[in-house]
Amino acid sequence: MASSSSPQRLLHLLSLIILFAFCSISESSQFCDAGIGYGESTCGVSSSSSTKLLIKGGTVVNAHEMEVADVYVEDGIIVAVRPNIKVGDDVTVLDATGKFVMPGGIDPHTHLDMEFMGSGTIDDFFSGQAAALAGGTTMHIDFVIPVNGSLLSGLEAYEKKSKKSCMDYGFHMAITKWDEVVSKEMEIMVNEKGINSFKFFMAYKGSFMINDELLLQAFKKCKSLGALAMVHAENGDAVYEGQRRMIELGITGPEGHALSRPPVLEGEATARAIKLAGFVNTPLYVVHVMSIDAMEEISKARKSGLKVIGEPVVSGLVLNDSWLWDPDFITAAKYVMSPPIRAAGHGKALQAALSMGTLQLVGTDHCTFNSTQKALGIDNFLKIPNGVNGIEERMHLVWDTMVESGQISVTDYVRVTSTECARIFNIYPRKGAIRAGSDADIIILNPNSSFDISAKSHHSRSDTNVYEGWRGKGKVEVTISGGRVVWLNDELKVFPGSGKYVEMRPFSYLFNGIGKADERYLSSLKAPVKRFRATT
Repeated sequence: MASSSSPQRLLHLLSLIILFAFCSISESSQFCDAGIGYGESTCGVSSSSSTKLLIKGGTVVNAHEMEVADVYVEDGIIVAVRPNIKVGDDVTVLDATGKFVMPGGIDPHTHLDMEFMGSGTIDDFFSGQAAALAGGTTMHIDFVIPVNGSLLSGLEAYEKKSKKSCMDYGFHMAITKWDEVVSKEMEIMVNEKGINSFKFFMAYKGSFMINDELLLQAFKKCKSLGALAMVHAENGDAVYEGQRRMIELGITGPEGHALSRPPVLEGEATARAIKLAGFVNTPLYVVHVMSIDAMEEISKARKSGLKVIGEPVVSGLVLNDSWLWDPDFITAAKYVMSPPIRAAGHGKALQAALSMGTLQLVGTDHCTFNSTQKALGIDNFLKIPNGVNGIEERMHLVWDTMVESGQISVTDYVRVTSTECARIFNIYPRKGAIRAGSDADIIILNPNSSFDISAKSHHSRSDTNVYEGWRGKGKVEVTISGGRVVWLNDELKVFPGSGKYVEMRPFSYLFNGIGKADERYLSSLKAPVKRFRATT
């Protein structure tokens, strides 16, 4: 194994530090140049906008239907959807002829401003959300990480972080330990704080990981609260052994990350989580499904009638792990995430599963670290912060990969990028629909226009992009957030503090029938049996 003190490596690290310093100094001006304002005095971006909009002549697409119609918006709410709406001169009119008018995307899986692996994600609640809006996503659900195991302290920290939000957002809550205090705090999260989902880590041994005994108790609590249990499904004990094995073999680069946690470990943990949730009879949501192994376990469970949701992320759908073997460390390290991006073939299988409904919606696991942060693991892959970008690219990549190829319809595109997420987390039809009464979170997508992805032009603060050089069909030309036009003519106009926290109620549609299933189970036991004692 090469020494970390070699002149070449020191020179490489020094150049990265200089690059990071330059990026930090110029960051403010870059955001202003992109039309993103940190308030009117900084970039001259006005926070005011017309409260009345008419989107005229487009094809309005919902998850189960499409029609040529106008969409009239007033004070952030969709008022009417019908052909030939007449309006006065005080209404801003957007011509959508020949284009699709759709609900804004909802990203169910993000990590903004998160402390992780000795570093912090480079995108906060402003830059990450600004990037999302430029890509057609108008809401996301971020994961609150507890502070020293405390859910209340964690939520308080994230409430402060999210004050700079420029679009609507919600929260999942991660659970990193289990005791009676955590159990009581879960009740507060659901009943008072608008959080209806809890994530449990079956990986990250020694930090976030909880064992099966605690997982069972947590699943029972979720069921009683009507909250959705979510799992990061990898066998943490086996991953730990795999990591030890790679280090012993001298495999310390980014490729060691993928080799230490193969698909079988994701499949095993997915199967185990599904069986435990089935034993408790509570719905389960498997985050970032990255492998055929995990997908097949979800498929089997759904065919047997279990309520299991599978969430692929866009990196797993469209990338493969070949980049992890790139001889340039920074190129390879930017693709490190957990579970890993898999070998060619897994992505195609996940695409097919998404098209067939085996997997239900697409997230990103947007968790960005710049090249300087990734270089913390230049001699040991265990120290490379895990995470890739995607919050800005998801809507374009799903369209180009899934719709342009004919794998899904335009209506299914709306379902997997917006509507199903809104239904699962119980905010439909406020979100995820173009209908009267829904929030005016809307995109106009031109199927004949092209897009290009590059770190030079994206709106994330990261200096790298795992989709660098991708060119495809189908571009989001307009994004409307809360009735405000925030993305138009490739210009982004947003300001901090304009986003709203969206409370999510418990007992979504996934809980329908749970009580009757419990009744059937109890009646099937034919127990206890009354027995007679033998007499002498």
